[in-house]
Amino acid sequence: MRVILIIVAAVLAVPVMVGLVGGWESTDGGQVAVVRDGGPLDDNKVRQVIQPGSGLTWTGWWSAVHTYPAQQRFYTITADAKRATALGVDVVTVPSSDGVNLGIEGTLYFTLNLDPATLKTFDDRYGTRTYKGELYAWQGDEGWSAFFGQAVRPVVDNALRIQVGGMRCAELVPSCALLGSSTLKAQDSNATIAKVQDGVNRTLARDLAATLGGEYLTGLRFTLAKVALPEPVQQSVDRSLAANAAVSEAQARVAQARAEAEANRARQDGYDKCPACAEIEKLRALPKGITVYAPGNPQAVVIPSR
Repeated sequence: MRVILIIVAAVLAVPVMVGLVGGWESTDGGQVAVVRDGGPLDDNKVRQVIQPGSGLTWTGWWSAVHTYPAQQRFYTITADAKRATALGVDVVTVPSSDGVNLGIEGTLYFTLNLDPATLKTFDDRYGTRTYKGELYAWQGDEGWSAFFGQAVRPVVDNALRIQVGGMRCAELVPSCALLGSSTLKAQDSNATIAKVQDGVNRTLARDLAATLGGEYLTGLRFTLAKVALPEPVQQSVDRSLAANAAVSEAQARVAQARAEAEANRARQDGYDKCPACAEIEKLRALPKGITVYAPGNPQAVVIPSR
């Protein structure tokens, strides 16, 4: 009987020790933790929020700890594999108001709202479901990226479509003015890009809170890095630039020929007025070492050696 009691006590002690040892949690400076009750007699509600840089904190028996990024994060939309985030290489393609598909690249900066009440609501809504790859938002960078790609990225795409879709191609890419269908002159795109960025930031601040159901992301700032033309359109622009360069080169050659002709006429006019000057110029133009100069003259002209 004593052996049976010892075995039963040991069996009961194992989960108790596991719950005791696992009931402590700490966070570093870049993490915030939402703790949910998880004991056999508990509900699954949020128990507490552990702020960044905390010491060892008691979280209760068998509680679940959801850890989220507490520092500023950024999400990059780019075609450059070296700059891409965990979601990989991608570009937002948005048609301009005159029908040119523009590839938009940029970076969105943001920070998770660390207010405890807001974090509790966020975890209720987005920390208890899985995203692409059956990942939770609190499962490291991959989990957070999966949440971002499914819940936030569509709002970013829509904000870019709203702002960029109201612009003509030449307003964002000056070389679009070289296309035959464009009625706009090439212009400085910096002011337009700044306008697009401001519009995207205002739209995101409004639409993200409405779409997600709360102001869970703060410090939103989008930076537009690049507006690219589709390859066929870019090739057309390149051909136009090459043609313009060829025209400019030909015009330069014509201007040079006219200048040379004008100089020759002026030179000849001077020679007509001063025949001796013409002979002097001829003598100066002779190669070194020539001692006799007799162009069709039976009487040779002897030139002293130089």
